[in-house]
Amino acid sequence: MYGFLSMLLKAIEELKPTHLAVVFDCPEPTFRHNMYVGYQTNREKDRQISEDIWGQVEKLKTVFEKMGVPVYALPGFEADDVIGTIAKKSKQGVIIITGDRDLMQLVDDRVSLYMPQKGLSDGTIVDRDKVKERLGVWPEQVVDYKALVGDASDNYPGVVGIGPKTAIDLISKYQSFEKIYQSLNTSPSPSPNLGEGTIRKLIAGYEGGELSKRLAAIRTDAPVMLDEHMMKLPDEHKILEVLKELGYKSLVKRAGGDGEVNQIGLFDL
Repeated sequence: MYGFLSMLLKAIEELKPTHLAVVFDCPEPTFRHNMYVGYQTNREKDRQISEDIWGQVEKLKTVFEKMGVPVYALPGFEADDVIGTIAKKSKQGVIIITGDRDLMQLVDDRVSLYMPQKGLSDGTIVDRDKVKERLGVWPEQVVDYKALVGDASDNYPGVVGIGPKTAIDLISKYQSFEKIYQSLNTSPSPSPNLGEGTIRKLIAGYEGGELSKRLAAIRTDAPVMLDEHMMKLPDEHKILEVLKELGYKSLVKRAGGDGEVNQIGLFDL
């Protein structure tokens, strides 16, 4: 909880947002688990750790309720899908605070990421050019890239045998996953730009790639009710009051307080 709130204060100090919302995952399976039985099955150890932190998440929700910060969590969807939906529906510029590179697919002229670099001590803004610099593809091609290379952390395969370098080369030439496969159907023979080994891998791996693209795509149509008025950044005095109740002296000082805290907190944490 302390780490989460510390990072949040750091982001508020640097980004000076006018509005704020927090999005959490839910413990229930999502539509992706229904789509692919193997989705995230390699996270058993993480799942055990997660079971231990759900209580912390519930406490954080209480903290944000006291601060007046709206919290979103939608069973059946990942936090990424809720973030994607909010970003699309919002009429304002959006900065997503995240360490997850999957969210790079949401970056456009109105949406950027703020990504911590060294633990919680530093962060950088990721815009369209930064996405291209980091991944080798543009934001709108991130899903095509993931379709080809897969994602070991989420346990979906991509096109077996196609690595990042080949994927970047293919997307650079053909622009999208679909157009890569269209090139295989050209007459009288596949594109001379594709080697025989690459062609064999693409043909054999189409189903895995197509599934991976659907799994990688962040939804922007989740059933989320957006009330930007409720997202207005809380008054600093309200934030200070809550931090004092929690007994976080150093965070109180960072937030502009005198460091004095309540001896008995009001939260049952």
